[in-house]
Amino acid sequence: MSELLPSQEPAPVNEMVAAVVTASRVLVAISARSLAAVEDTLTVPQFRMLVVLDTGGATSLSGLAELLAVNPSTAMRMVDRLSTAGMVERTADPADRRVVRLVATEAGRRVVHAVTERRQAEITKVVTAMPHEHRGAMVQALQAFADAAGEAQIDPTAYAGLALPGWT
Repeated sequence: MSELLPSQEPAPVNEMVAAVVTASRVLVAISARSLAAVEDTLTVPQFRMLVVLDTGGATSLSGLAELLAVNPSTAMRMVDRLSTAGMVERTADPADRRVVRLVATEAGRRVVHAVTERRQAEITKVVTAMPHEHRGAMVQALQAFADAAGEAQIDPTAYAGLALPGWT
């Protein structure tokens, strides 16, 4: 077994955590600016709910709360606000009329796509400002980070046109 040279030694965990936290501040700021530029009345959690409904389709309140990892009462308050804003619609489940299904309206889907386009454009600017020699390592590191978190990888070709991958 060969020994690592000092330049090949893995970074200490606290160094990696600091780098991820710093990068997450950048990404949160980009997300917040993208949302504010399109729809300044939505909160980030409300936007996330719209994304889940846009990408996952109709769901029940309990299913939505579970996907968002919030209490059903919290999900209901968000649904009420988004419904009032015309971005979420309640419909009866055709299989069981007692069950209410929640869906993003066309207005809600337009907001999701506009915000996602802005976010993608701003992230593209940051990535293209990075030195070329660091880009491959960044892709590998972020893929490993997502894998460790159990997050499914997004197909890179989804960003090759108007197709906008979701956020769940």
